[in-house]
Amino acid sequence: MTAILTCLMGIPALADDGPSSDSELANKLANPIASLISVPIQINYDTGYGAADGEKVFANVQPVIPFELNADMTLVTRTIIPVAWQNDTAGNSGKQFGLGDTLQSFFLVPTTSNTSLGALTWGVGPAVSWPTSTDRLLGTGTLALGPTGVALLQKNGWTVGALVNHQWGVARTRDDTPDVNNTFVQPFISFATPDAWTYSLNTESSYNWTAKDFSIPINFTIAKLTTFGEQKVQFQWGLRYWADPAENGPDGIGARFAVTFLFPE
Repeated sequence: MTAILTCLMGIPALADDGPSSDSELANKLANPIASLISVPIQINYDTGYGAADGEKVFANVQPVIPFELNADMTLVTRTIIPVAWQNDTAGNSGKQFGLGDTLQSFFLVPTTSNTSLGALTWGVGPAVSWPTSTDRLLGTGTLALGPTGVALLQKNGWTVGALVNHQWGVARTRDDTPDVNNTFVQPFISFATPDAWTYSLNTESSYNWTAKDFSIPINFTIAKLTTFGEQKVQFQWGLRYWADPAENGPDGIGARFAVTFLFPE
């Protein structure tokens, strides 16, 4: 399957270090900028939006594709394509279904270095939010740009790190949209067992500088890597608690389920 993707998409083949064990692959999946082709499909459910107690289900399709530039540098692309269904998320706004805004991040990742604390991986680059939403209530309607970065340490199955980005609006597709000026911070910690179970804790926090409003969900997930035929797949289940919800945002407890398809060399 990897060879087919390489041929069709023009992805340069990564170095073949031989087959990876499930525990090694689970550790790579804990690294958001690993040199590993993967396609996560993440389904989320939240409720408690606004006075009408609205609800939302959205699926994020999140392909991660690395491009080896040379022996010392890899370009890792991460794309998040959201498909959402929601009901009364903005007062009595009724139901909407369609695409949200697409986020693309490009990380220049140097070769991992070994330190006394573990294997250090980091990457920086630009991030672009494309105004692909099919309804004004599903996205910002604004092209936004900004920097992004990731840094993490891995040792003995543990992964500790953080992903950050900031987005400034540069072009609007509608006149009724507020300025985009958002910071996103995702500290994370996970532990992968030798039999490829992974336990993770993170917060996908954001701050809207225009509205001066925080949004802080705390996610706990459990994942298991398995094989169907020759296809490696990771299943993930989790709960989310909105420790500090945005104004009129989701509240209480949410849920997450994800399936990740892996295409290791």
